Amino acid sequence: NLAFRGTAVQSSTYDHLTAAQNAVDGNRNSIYTSGSCSHTKADRNPWWRVDLLTVYKITRVSITNRGDCCAERINGAQIRIGNSLENNGNNNQLAATVVSIPLGETQTFKFHPIKGRYVNIFIPGRNDYLTLCEVEVFAGE
Repeated sequence: NLAFRGTAVQSSTYDHLTAAQNAVDGNRNSIYTSGSCSHTKADRNPWWRVDLLTVYKITRVSITNRGDCCAERINGAQIRIGNSLENNGNNNQLAATVVSIPLGETQTFKFHPIKGRYVNIFIPGRNDYLTLCEVEVFAGE
């Protein structure tokens, strides 16, 4: 998991329990109050990003959704990968779009390899909270 202990940032931070870094702590605990999820405020176009510190050929990303409420908030989120920080990295190549992830579940998105240092999760076009309980990034098979 290339994202583990990578450097994470997000468009805003909801409260003291919800730092961006929580989504790459290696813990898939999906209960908000456990302190292992990242969570933005109700931003317009909320985003979260991990810096892998090196460029990799990324082939899949796993996202663990919040388990205690609000599963639908992740719907429509885009996974974007690349080397640019233009628009906070949200203009990088689109790897996949989340249709839905059930409460507390982990879903893996596989795609043709995309070279990049930054992996963004981005909800375009609406005001919403972005909650991620774990994001795992993999290169190769």
